[in-house]
Amino acid sequence: MSERSSLETYSRTAERAAKSVIDGYSTSFGTATALLGPSHRSHVRNVYALVRVADEIVDGLPSSAGVGPDEVGEMFEDFVAETYRALSRGVSTNLIIHAFARTARHTGIGSDLIEPFFAAMRSDLDAESPAGHPAAPEVRCLSAGEHADYVYGSAEVVGLMCLRIFLHDNPRDDTQLPTLECGARRLGAAFQNINFLRDLADDRDRLGRSYLTEDARLSTSARDAWILTIRDQLADAEAAIPLLPYDARLAVGAATALFAALIDTIAAAPVERLYRERIRIPGHVKARLLARSTLGTLRGRSS
Repeated sequence: MSERSSLETYSRTAERAAKSVIDGYSTSFGTATALLGPSHRSHVRNVYALVRVADEIVDGLPSSAGVGPDEVGEMFEDFVAETYRALSRGVSTNLIIHAFARTARHTGIGSDLIEPFFAAMRSDLDAESPAGHPAAPEVRCLSAGEHADYVYGSAEVVGLMCLRIFLHDNPRDDTQLPTLECGARRLGAAFQNINFLRDLADDRDRLGRSYLTEDARLSTSARDAWILTIRDQLADAEAAIPLLPYDARLAVGAATALFAALIDTIAAAPVERLYRERIRIPGHVKARLLARSTLGTLRGRSS
């Protein structure tokens, strides 16, 4: 096997590994991503896989295997360092990092987006939490400024990474970019804030974190305020969708429809329920929403 074919085989294997991550962790995002064209689809999966693995490192995966806090920090910094080495070399023995590095190098995803993401993940490690120790009730609560910084690094830059993927072979003029970048950031923020609402109990009880309030428990009025904020974020994101390439319009429109339905379900639930269970959309409802969103995009294209 030639050196080139060896690298190509390895890279295809890395992309299959990245696909397995999104398939294993997110049915909604995975289904929406499947609507993308082949090139965009593989690149978005590669980004998702790196983001997911980094998130798992800081959210207790090593700890569940008996790894101590100091070693968890070392694991995370090793992961960060290997990512930057792969960006420089174009290859990594870590399949997920290799897949991401190929995407980043191809589409122009640089340290301006990568470093804020790692900084947000690092902040979860830097704050000692009572994970796994229910007798220790101390919860790390984010201020409004800390929340904004965290959401930018953990989610908005991921939206911007996806935008760079979509526009790499489909450039837009300078008059459209501000709307597209705003939409990408606002969609990332909306998705993250929705997940914060879905994960209230796990974040507080297992990880010792309160992302949406400076109190240890979210009140009904605070929940309702976040619902309004998220709906505004989704509306800003929807305004940018028509400017995206066609396959991205399909996928982003579908994902937005799913999360809009999810926020409606969360809004109708008592806050106490949010602390008992993770709100989900039934599979048959997801299928109907995806079909409706896809049909709407198809009609828009033909009109």
